[in-house]
Amino acid sequence: MADIRKRVGEKGTTYQVRYPSKTAKSGYAYKSFDTLKEARAFREDSKARQSAGPRNSDIRTVDQGVQKWLDICEKEGRNGREPVTRYTLDNYEYRAGIIKAYDWNKELHELTKPDIIDFRSWLLGKYSREVSHKVMSSFHSMIMEMISRGILLHDIAAGVIVGSGSRYDEPVSIPTEKEIHALLGAADRLANSRNAQIQRTWEKYRPMLYLAVDSGMRPQEYLALAHSSVKETGVEVDRALDGGGTEITVTKTRAGRRFIDLSSDTLGMIRHYAENHTVKNEYDLVFPTANGSWQSVRNWRRRGFNRVCEEAGLVVNEKQNGKVVEKVKYKPYDLRHFYASMLIDQRVNLKRIQTLMGHRNIQTTLNVYGHLIERVEVAEQTRTSVLTCIKRDSCGESVAREAQ
Repeated sequence: MADIRKRVGEKGTTYQVRYPSKTAKSGYAYKSFDTLKEARAFREDSKARQSAGPRNSDIRTVDQGVQKWLDICEKEGRNGREPVTRYTLDNYEYRAGIIKAYDWNKELHELTKPDIIDFRSWLLGKYSREVSHKVMSSFHSMIMEMISRGILLHDIAAGVIVGSGSRYDEPVSIPTEKEIHALLGAADRLANSRNAQIQRTWEKYRPMLYLAVDSGMRPQEYLALAHSSVKETGVEVDRALDGGGTEITVTKTRAGRRFIDLSSDTLGMIRHYAENHTVKNEYDLVFPTANGSWQSVRNWRRRGFNRVCEEAGLVVNEKQNGKVVEKVKYKPYDLRHFYASMLIDQRVNLKRIQTLMGHRNIQTTLNVYGHLIERVEVAEQTRTSVLTCIKRDSCGESVAREAQ
């Protein structure tokens, strides 16, 4: 039975809650609060936890809960989804290691929201905000899995999050139409080079670049493009390289599966390469390596994309370690942002943009491209400045003249 005791000391009055705990030697644990209201809220929560108790005797600690969650992710998949890839599991195991490293002094079903807040503070004190965000996300995932299996009865971590970004984050980097023309022109020149080696290299890289610009596909998606996915008017996106580039798997989410229309020029280049130059391979790849495997994103960026940026003059000078170095202005992923910006400029419906970009929810689309959408909307609106409105009104005009 939990009770509250009033304590008066040098620091003033506090309220101590004594509550049953199976981990404490005496059978009771204690927690102090500055106000009676906080103490009563904790006592009621303690009663609820005691009445609920652990629903599964095999999972009593946070470590056991995390391990159960990992096993589910690896072997059966969460919420009916497919098991995660090896790369994703490696990331989850890294985050799980951080969760297990924390000194959890209570059993899983005894944890309260203040305990989770303390864990968050510990995370932010030891790791970057980005890592802390991902660890808290995995912790939430574990808690929800325990709830779905009846091991916990309520979400002890509700509302305890770490924001992944700042309101002052810079917007995405988007090439201009002029820069895209320069990029494609550079690819054309490289593909028609007098140097036989350069020409052979760009027989493959040129249609890849055109595809990236014309489709907004992620690099992991167009590097895994299959012959069977090239259709009469466009391409079907139904697979991708996993995050580590170690295997071909399904798209990251169901929303990633989509059909994208392409220009006849881009389709012609892809078909020509597939029919005349593609190495036969067991993965049905359109753009395989010489040995029939898939290309890595890193090699494409370094040997292909960076090279064509240099050819197009899309470079900037940056200071690093006291020295000025020349770097390419964009990354392959920025072509995806260009594609989205063109859809927005063409006033494509927001829901359609979400589909074409392969975003799971529309909030992602708004978070990344909201500033572009707002810019287009503002450009279309009637000017509403105060002085413009005043000048339209005869009374306003006289007031303005009198003020002069």
